[in-house]
Amino acid sequence: MPRYAVLLFDGFSNFVLSSLIEPLRAVHDHGYPELSWCIVTPDDAPVRSSSGLRVVPDLPLAELGTPDALLVVAGYGFRDHSTARVASLLRRMSRRGTRLIGADCGSWLIARAGLLQGQTATLHWSVLADFAETFPEVAVSHQRYVLDGPVWSSGGAASSLDMMLALVGRTFGPAAAFAATSMFLHDAVRKRAGAGTGIGSRGSQKLQEAIRVMVEQVETPMPLAELAATIGTSLRSLNRMFKSEIGMGPGRYAQMLRLTRARELATATELPLREIALRCGYSDAAALEKAFSRTYGQPLRRWIGRRPTS
Repeated sequence: MPRYAVLLFDGFSNFVLSSLIEPLRAVHDHGYPELSWCIVTPDDAPVRSSSGLRVVPDLPLAELGTPDALLVVAGYGFRDHSTARVASLLRRMSRRGTRLIGADCGSWLIARAGLLQGQTATLHWSVLADFAETFPEVAVSHQRYVLDGPVWSSGGAASSLDMMLALVGRTFGPAAAFAATSMFLHDAVRKRAGAGTGIGSRGSQKLQEAIRVMVEQVETPMPLAELAATIGTSLRSLNRMFKSEIGMGPGRYAQMLRLTRARELATATELPLREIALRCGYSDAAALEKAFSRTYGQPLRRWIGRRPTS
């Protein structure tokens, strides 16, 4: 029976961790009692999530053995976690035959270990561009997840959930996939009833196409009329789709994508504000600061070098 291990780093997302574990729990509860998983940490010490939740590892790395898959989960501070020791650990697990799966920003650590050369991978959308620049030998995918090759990968919580549901279907068959997917059926029903979107309801195909284009064009935002034409709809339909499925217009959503990326770059890199502005589709630092302050009530410069506190 497959065994899964989750390699968890400080700054991980609770949401991502739940999205990875809960589908396994559903399969376990629906006829696969031997299915097992555990949590390990790089130095066998407890770790804290981005919201301060403390997680104690289930066992030391020395006792882990060779699981079928190791899910590498890194969020805030992932660059700091990309050490020679972690790279050595990942290479050792890969040599033993363990499949590596990067979730959130975990693919960055796997790539740093040299295990993604010539392969396709994805990770959290806000660092896709930096990932492509740092690891030109890796084919960067804008898909929600990648299940091809020896290393699999996904982005944030929703795409990690989608990946695990696909993994369950591939590994355990359609019955187990239905059991796992049915956990999130209520969210999908609520979405269709107009009560908002949940992690298990991923929006219409047109919406996902629009968001993909927005992410790909974050440095040079596409006019909304051009975006609508690109995905084969009208500007009016584009506005109606975003407001009904997400609760905000496409212009506002695109701006939030850009500001989120700006905040990530401010907290995790040493780039000057002017460079951050250009990478996020703003003409200069002043324009970025104005938009950020209007949205978050404080200037972006306060986020420079800032990390989540435990």
